[in-house]
Amino acid sequence: MIFDHRTYTCRPGTIKKHMKLYADHGWKTQSFHLGAPVLYGAVETGDVNSYVHVWCYESAQDRAEKRAALAADPEWQAYLKISADAGFLVAQVNTILTPASFFTLPGAA
Repeated sequence: MIFDHRTYTCRPGTIKKHMKLYADHGWKTQSFHLGAPVLYGAVETGDVNSYVHVWCYESAQDRAEKRAALAADPEWQAYLKISADAGFLVAQVNTILTPASFFTLPGAA
């Protein structure tokens, strides 16, 4: 199992606009291909212009296959264009994590 931890930073004052844009145009398609995220949330303290989402995959291969299918989806490509045109995002940091030996994802067998 691996986790894909992503932090995105928006221009000040635009995070609510970006989250609405994503809710309206990206969420359905992304969650269709990747499944439900472990977490998707806005930062409340610290860098309040950022948000984080964490996706869980069986393996690096599983991640690569799901992300390739997402990238090929015309609805996702349309969302990426809308997002780029809006210009709300200024930074992105992706980190791949592996769980500690004692950790079990809640709800997992």
